[in-house]
Amino acid sequence: IETMSVDIFPAINIPVVNVIWSYTGLSPTEMEGRIVTVTERAFTTTVNGIEHLESVSLRGVAITRLYFHPNVPIEAAIAQVNAQAQQIIRVLPPGIFPPLILQYNAASVPVILASLSSDQLSEQELNDLANSFIRTQLVTIQGASIPVPYGGKFRVVQVDVDPDALYARGLSPPDVNNAILTQNVILPAGTAKMGTIEYDVATNSSPEVLDDLNKIPIRYVNGAMVYIGDVAFVHDGFTPQTNLVRRDGRHSVLLPVLSNGSASTLKIVANAREMMPKILSGLPSSLKVDFLFDQSLFVRAAISGVLREGIIAACLTGLMILVFLQSWRSTLIVATSIPLAILTSIVMLDFLHQTLNVMTLGGLALAVGILVDDATVEIENNHRQMDLGKPLREAILAGAAEVATPAIVSTLSICIVFVPILSLGGVSGALFAPLGMSVVFAMLASYLLSRSLVPTMVLYLLASEARAQQSEDGHAPIRRSLFTRISDHLQAGFLRLNRAYEGALDWTLEHSVVVIIVFLSFAIVSLFLYPFVGRDFFPTVDAGQLRLHARTPSGTRIEETEGYFQQIEDHIRQIIPASELSVINDNIGVPNPINLALSDSVTIGPADGEILVALNANHHPTADYLKTLRDELPRRFPDVEFFAQPADMVSQILNFGLPAAIDIQVTGPIAESEKNFSVAQQIAREVRVAPGAVDVHVQQIVSSPRIMVDTDRLIAQQVGLTERDVAGSLLISLSGSGTTPNFWLNYKNGVSYQVVAQTLQHRIDSMDALQRTPAAIPGQTSPQLLSNLADFHRTTTPLSLNHYNVQPVFDVYAGVQDTDLGSVSDQVTRIVEKYKGQINKASSIVVRGQVQSMNQAFSQLGLGVGFAVLLVYFLMVVNFQSWMDPLIILMALPGALGGILWALFVTRTTISVPALMGSIMVIGVATSNSILMITFANEQRHPDFGGHDARGAALVAGRTRLRPVMMTALAMLLGMLPMSLGLGEGGEQNAPLGRAVIGGLLVATFYTLFFVPVTYSLLRRRPPRDLRDESET
Repeated sequence: IETMSVDIFPAINIPVVNVIWSYTGLSPTEMEGRIVTVTERAFTTTVNGIEHLESVSLRGVAITRLYFHPNVPIEAAIAQVNAQAQQIIRVLPPGIFPPLILQYNAASVPVILASLSSDQLSEQELNDLANSFIRTQLVTIQGASIPVPYGGKFRVVQVDVDPDALYARGLSPPDVNNAILTQNVILPAGTAKMGTIEYDVATNSSPEVLDDLNKIPIRYVNGAMVYIGDVAFVHDGFTPQTNLVRRDGRHSVLLPVLSNGSASTLKIVANAREMMPKILSGLPSSLKVDFLFDQSLFVRAAISGVLREGIIAACLTGLMILVFLQSWRSTLIVATSIPLAILTSIVMLDFLHQTLNVMTLGGLALAVGILVDDATVEIENNHRQMDLGKPLREAILAGAAEVATPAIVSTLSICIVFVPILSLGGVSGALFAPLGMSVVFAMLASYLLSRSLVPTMVLYLLASEARAQQSEDGHAPIRRSLFTRISDHLQAGFLRLNRAYEGALDWTLEHSVVVIIVFLSFAIVSLFLYPFVGRDFFPTVDAGQLRLHARTPSGTRIEETEGYFQQIEDHIRQIIPASELSVINDNIGVPNPINLALSDSVTIGPADGEILVALNANHHPTADYLKTLRDELPRRFPDVEFFAQPADMVSQILNFGLPAAIDIQVTGPIAESEKNFSVAQQIAREVRVAPGAVDVHVQQIVSSPRIMVDTDRLIAQQVGLTERDVAGSLLISLSGSGTTPNFWLNYKNGVSYQVVAQTLQHRIDSMDALQRTPAAIPGQTSPQLLSNLADFHRTTTPLSLNHYNVQPVFDVYAGVQDTDLGSVSDQVTRIVEKYKGQINKASSIVVRGQVQSMNQAFSQLGLGVGFAVLLVYFLMVVNFQSWMDPLIILMALPGALGGILWALFVTRTTISVPALMGSIMVIGVATSNSILMITFANEQRHPDFGGHDARGAALVAGRTRLRPVMMTALAMLLGMLPMSLGLGEGGEQNAPLGRAVIGGLLVATFYTLFFVPVTYSLLRRRPPRDLRDESET
C-alpha cells in the first residue's frame, strides 16, 4: 500500500499528442493557412490510428492536438508525428522553429502553483529565476511535469533600435540584425600543436561582457564607422510582454507543477514543498516563493473522507453482526475476513498498476457491506446446523455444503453486473473501471475466504460456544454473563420479529393477487419519477476555488486589460468577505505555447485572461458566490464578457481539456465559415435564454483590429527593394524576430539569452511613427521610409481560428447552473436540431463535452446492465436447471429500481455515473438475496426436507432466510449510510452512490421478503416428483 500512488482519480491513459508551432508575429490567418492546414493534411496521410484532430491558430502560435484510438501506443504515435513534422517543415515558411511535440493527458492538471514575488527583483529576473533555476530542479520530482512559468517578462538581450538614428545614417533594422548575426557568433577555432604542447585556440567571436555588444561595428557611412551603440542601446531586457500575472494586485510569476496523470498528487506536492527551501538557498534572498491552490489538500481530505466512511461502515456493520449473531467470536471471524478481502483487492489493483483514489476506495467502501454476506451466511448457517443438534465439525461441513452452490452463484451474479463498467470507453471507462475492479476482486477474495478461512476459524473459535450449547441442552448449570443475558434479550426480540414476519408473509401469500398488484404498481409508478430526477455526468464538488474568465473588448492592449482586471478584482472583494478569501490570482494575456498546450486555457489574446480565487476553510458554498458574480459582474462591466471555467482538478479532468460542460461545434468547409459563424452566434443567442444555461459564448473572435501595410511593389522595385525587404524590416522592428536566432552567453549564471533587435514599443505609438520605419537591403541600398513605399489602413482580422478534422470549427460553450446537465442538454439538442437544416450539407453541428461523455456512459451502462442481467439469468438457469426459478429471482429488481428513483428524488440527487454504480451493486445484492431464498424453498419441497407445497416452501424459506437476508441488507445499508451523507471534502462525489444503494436495497429487501415468495407460490404450484425433477421443470 505504501508504494501505491494516491490521487483523486485513476490514471486516464488516452493517447493524445500536441504539436506546437511558433512563428513570432505571424497572423492567425497565416498560421492557419500556411502551417496548420498543411501539417494537418500531412499528419492524416502518414500517421496511423488517429481518432480525430483539433487545432487552434493564434498570433504567432498554432497548436495541433491529435487524439488517437485507445489501443495506439503513445510512444509509436509520438515517433510518427515527430518524423512527419521534421519532414513537412521544409515546405513551411522560412524562419519557423521546429515544432515542440508533447504528450497530452487530461489528468495532467496543476496540483500546486508556486508564486514568485520580490520587492527588489524585476519581472524579467523573476521569470528567469523560475524558468532557468527553479523549474530545472523541480522537474526531477518523479511523476511531475513542470512547464515554463506564467507571467513576468521573458529575459533577453535587448537591442533597442532608434528608427530616426538609423535613417539619419542611411541604415535600417536589418543592418543592425545582420551586424549582430555576423559578429556575435559561436564558432570553434580548433587546436594548435606547438612543440610539446597542444593548445586550444579560441576567438572572441562572442563578447563576454554585455556592454561590448554596443561596440560591434555595423558599417562605414560617409567615411565614419557606425557602431550598434550609435543607433541602438544594448541592455539586459525583455521581449514585449504578452502574459501578465498578478497576485492580490501585485505583479508576480506563477510556476505550475503538474501531475503526469499516474503519479501520486500527495507525493508530488510533498516533494515540491520539501525541495523548495534547498533551491531557494542558492538564489537571491529577496526572492519569495509561496505555494497556492494546493490540490493535495482536497485530495487528502477526499481520500480521508472515503476511508473514514469505510471505517464507520465497518464498525456499524460489525455492531450489526454482533446484534444478529449474538456472538463476539462470530463477529471477530467476520471482522477478520473483511480486511483480508480488501487487502487482496488492493494487491490486485497494484498488480494492474492502478492507484488508490476515490474510485477504488469508494468501490472498496461499497464492497464492505456485501463482503459481510459470504462470511455471515456461512456462520449463520453453521449456527442453524448447531441449533439442530449437530456436532460442531459436522455442522460446519453441512452448513458449508448447503450454501456452497448458492454462494458462488450469488458472488458471480454480483461480479457479472460489474462487467458493463469494464466495457466503458473514453474518460468514463478510465474513471469507473477501477471501481468495478476493486469490487470484483474483493468479492472473489471474500468467497474464497468464506470457503477456507472462515470454516477453520469457526472450528477453533466457536468450539466453546458449541460445548456451552450442548451443556445447556443437557440442563447442566452454566454461568450466565452480562453479554449472554443481553444476547438472550436480542434473541427474544428477533424471535418476535420472526413471528411477526411469518404472520405478514402468510397474509401476503393468502392475498397474493392484491400483493402483486401493489408491488407492481409501485414499480410502475416509480418510473414516472425519472424525468424529475435529472441527469449529471458527475456530482459537482465544492473545492473552495473559483475560476473566472474575463474578455475585454477585442484589441485591448494588455496594460489596459490589467486595469479592467483590477476593477473586477476590487468588485470580487466586495462580494466575498475578506475572512473567507485566501488569494486572488490574475493570469492575463496569452502564455507560453507550452502552457497553452498542456492546459485547458482559452485565452486567445491580450484582451482576456483568467481570475483564480481560492477560499479559506469554512467558507460559504462556492456555487453561491459564483452565482452572485455571474449576476453582478456583467451589470458592473457591460463591455466585458465573463464566463466560468473548471477550477478544481475534478472538474478539469472530467471536462477533458474543455473549458465548459457543453461544447456545440459548428464545423464545415472554409467556404462556409462566414455562414457557420453566423449560425453559431444564433445558436448562442437561443441557448443563452434556455433555463439553467449560463456562460454561453462563442469562443472564436473573428474581428480584431489590424493595420494593413499594402506595399507598392513597383515603387519598391524602383528603389531596389522587394516585398521581402519591407516585411523583414517590419518583422525585426516590431517583433524582434528574424529568420536566424542569435544568443549571448552570460558566464556568470551559465544561461544563454537570445539577442533581440527591436524598436521600443512606446516609440511606435501612432500610425505616423509606424510609417517612419526605414527599409533597406543591408549594405546595398539607401533606406526608405515605409510611408514612401506602402499604404497603411486599418482593418480587422480573426484573433483565433480553430479546426476539427482539418475543417474550420466554431465553438459555442455553455455551462450549467441551478439545474442538472441533462435538462440543459435536452434543450440544447432541440435547438441544434432546428439549425441543422439551415447549414450546408457539408457542414455539421455536434454537441460535445461532458454532455457527450454522459450520454455515452449512460447508453453503454444501460446496454451493459441489460446484458449483465441476461448473463446472470442464464447463469442461474444453468445452476437451477430451470427457466422459471431465475425469472422468479429477478422479480426483486423492479422494486430495486423503484427504490433507487425514490431515494434520488427525495434527496434531490440527480442520476449520475456514481448513482448508476450504486444501482449496479443493488442489482447484484438483490439477486444474491433472492437466490438464497429460492434455493432454500426448492430444498423444502423435497420429501427429505418436508415435502412442502410451493406455498409452504415459500413460507418456510422466508422464515428461515429472514436473518441472513436482513443481515446482508442491513450491512449494506449501514455501510452506505456514512457515504450517503456526503460529508467532508469531496463527499459529494460518492454520495449519489450511497443514496442509490440505500434506496434500492431497502425496497429490494421488501420485494425479496414478500414479493419473491408470493411469485414463487404462484408460479411453482405443481408439486415436484423429486428434487431433480423439480429442477428440470
